[in-house]
Amino acid sequence: MTKTATQRSAFGALCAFGALGALGALGAFTAPPAQAELLAALNYETKAGVAPRREGIAIVDIDPASPRFNQIVKDAPLPPDVVAHHIYFNRDRSRAYVTMLGRSALAVFDIDGLPEKPEIVSVPDCRMGEDMVFTADRKRWFLTCLGSSNVIMGDAETNRTLAVIAAPEPKPGEAPRPFIRNPHGATLNESLDLLLVTSTTDPELKMFGETITAIQASSGRLLGTWKVSDKPSPSGEGPVETAFVPNRRPHTAFVTNMHGGSLWTAVWKADEKTFELKPAFDFAAIGQGMPLEMEFNDAGDRLYVTTAKPGALNIFDISDASKPKLLSSIPTAEGAHHLVFSPDRRHAFVQNSLLNLPGLSDGSVTVVDLATNQPVRRIDALSKAGLNPNCIILLPGQEPNEE
Repeated sequence: MTKTATQRSAFGALCAFGALGALGALGAFTAPPAQAELLAALNYETKAGVAPRREGIAIVDIDPASPRFNQIVKDAPLPPDVVAHHIYFNRDRSRAYVTMLGRSALAVFDIDGLPEKPEIVSVPDCRMGEDMVFTADRKRWFLTCLGSSNVIMGDAETNRTLAVIAAPEPKPGEAPRPFIRNPHGATLNESLDLLLVTSTTDPELKMFGETITAIQASSGRLLGTWKVSDKPSPSGEGPVETAFVPNRRPHTAFVTNMHGGSLWTAVWKADEKTFELKPAFDFAAIGQGMPLEMEFNDAGDRLYVTTAKPGALNIFDISDASKPKLLSSIPTAEGAHHLVFSPDRRHAFVQNSLLNLPGLSDGSVTVVDLATNQPVRRIDALSKAGLNPNCIILLPGQEPNEE
């Protein structure tokens, strides 16, 4: 996320893409027979202390039943200074977008060309690009920019900037008002016309935020800022991700407090046009810390949360979203971060790497059997090559929730 070597080894490695070097190109990528394999794109970087620094994207077979399980099908380099972050697909999955921490730009791939030959799209007002969300009409996207403390609204067809959404934090003595500070997580609820973003941390990982801010998605107008903590300010909770529960009334979002080690709910009060926030789960009670990513099942009654320390996938019953009930806590490996599901929802795949720091950089992907709630396989092709995969996403056509 940063432009200095020290920051790259810390926050810059958060979901940063890594190295290609020792792997090399592995030949042409041809579509396999149906059901023969499950392919995922993983951004990777060299592990801490490994030189020279390289970054890239690998296509890996993650299907435990495939003869090519744990093999790199194709892989391509990225410039070593982009500090690539997350991969996102647009709504019709014709393009893949990669956010960057080292450049004010996006890497945009035609999906048939992934992971090679990206178009580098300049986003001059965005420093340290983080999360992206796309509107259902396929016309716009939003990009959170942690380093410049703003959110960019972009044209999803041309990728030009439409608006820069920014508001500095009030100074001491000023009246409270909505503000954006070091935004990271983003979730979009179009039925409410709301974009919700988290205030996570400064680029140096020294000052952690404690708020979420709602933005009117259609106009970019700031609507409100709410504290995600019951501790005195500055609490340093570091809310990192937020996500609305599908098909839930009243509209309810969960928030993971990375630094505070907690899970919160934010319930939309339609009459008051505000959120009611409450703590929902303390991960310290089960010996875990650093909750990060969240996913839901199709019915919206199960919540999956990764924790990076010591590394786990937690499954909650959220039939009553105000009282999440922990059903299972499955050990993965240090740095547990992003996750994806097999199309049949039989397996979850947890990518284990965060910040490229000791104790958070296992570098593997854990395969979890969701019928038994047990870890069953380990994907370590990148780790064995001295690389940390920092994000994982299934290639189009394989996701459980195809639109």
